[in-house]
Amino acid sequence: MAHEYTATVLWTRGEGEAFSDNKYSRGHRWSFDGGIEFMGSASPSVVPLPLSREDAVDPEEAFVAAASSCHMLTFLSIAAKKRFVIDSYKDKALGVMTPNQEGKLFVSRITLDPVIEFSGDRIPSPEQIAEMHHLAHKECFIANSVLTEIVVKGIPSH
Repeated sequence: MAHEYTATVLWTRGEGEAFSDNKYSRGHRWSFDGGIEFMGSASPSVVPLPLSREDAVDPEEAFVAAASSCHMLTFLSIAAKKRFVIDSYKDKALGVMTPNQEGKLFVSRITLDPVIEFSGDRIPSPEQIAEMHHLAHKECFIANSVLTEIVVKGIPSH
């Protein structure tokens, strides 16, 4: 069964704004099928401000957030099925961009660093938490869609 997801990305050149001098705004709008909108822009590390927008998400940040979010949602589902209660899940994910074999930059590694607070009378052991992370990574749609290495801090790889 196929699932479809849509996103509309819209950029327009501002009135009176030059283009061919490469000093145009990189700010643009992301609109999603659920009606949510975000401002997007180039990363300030790629295009310095003010040509990038400070109040916008760049594609590289969104990629890291998508990997983290997918892992978290999958982990939460697994924990719930195992009857563990989670009160909070906070991940400070880090994406690293390095050159590939052709010298082109790519997000080569994403490190997830989740801090999870459990409650109730069933608290998982560190081994159970590690196993849930491994299963979450195996089942995460985003992790299954990319070549980037995604690592969960403190969890040995299988």
